[in-house]
Parts: sequence; structure tokens; C-alpha cells
Amino acid sequence: QVQLVESGGGSVQAGGSLRLSCAASSSTYSSYTLSWFRQSPGNEREGVAAIDVGGFTSYADSVKGRFTISQDNAKSTLFLQMNSLKPEDTAMYYCAAEPGGAWFPLSPAEYKYWGQGTQVTVSS
Repeated sequence: QVQLVESGGGSVQAGGSLRLSCAASSSTYSSYTLSWFRQSPGNEREGVAAIDVGGFTSYADSVKGRFTISQDNAKSTLFLQMNSLKPEDTAMYYCAAEPGGAWFPLSPAEYKYWGQGTQVTVSS
């Protein structure tokens, strides 16, 4: 069982930045595929960014060049640096973890463990 706890959400004006963190209870964090998803009211959960066990990263087209996913295995923490934020980035952001690999790392169906979410609100 892996427990994930997100933090770092908040309210920011368009063009601003936020850094989300996701702390994991597992000491084998480095052997998981990790990701960030987001969901806004009335919309499906959307994959934002993922990093696999080899360090390869994937991003949704809507965030490429603005968001960066990274991890600190020593601290079992996943990060999402979000720059040049837009109002359409407003959503609840969730981190997710799956032991080993994932065929479709930006698909929510691939993930077994989820955090409770942290709200990001971007005003224009």
C-alpha cells in the first residue's frame, strides 16, 4: 500500500508559477511510474505529466514547455513545476503511482494509487 499526499496548490494570477509536491509513504518510490493528473468540474480526469522508472517523461500537449515533472527519490517526493499558468489550468491536481511501468502513462486507468488532490486556481 502506498499513500500519496499532495501539497503546494493555491491561487495565482495568469502568468504566475506554482510548484506542487507529492510525498509518498513507500521507500521504493524509484520503482514506480509516477504522474500528475488534473480534473475540473464537469470534465474527465486528464493526464498532465508522467515520469517512468527510467526517468523518461511524458507531457500533455497543453502543458508542454510550461510544466516540468521531477522526482527526488531520496525523499520519496514527486514535483510538478508549473510556469506561465493560464486560467484553463484551473483544476484539482492529483498525483498517482503505479508499480513498475505503464503502457499509457497519461491514462488514469493505469494507476493503482492516488492522492487526495490539491486545488490550483488561476485567475485572469
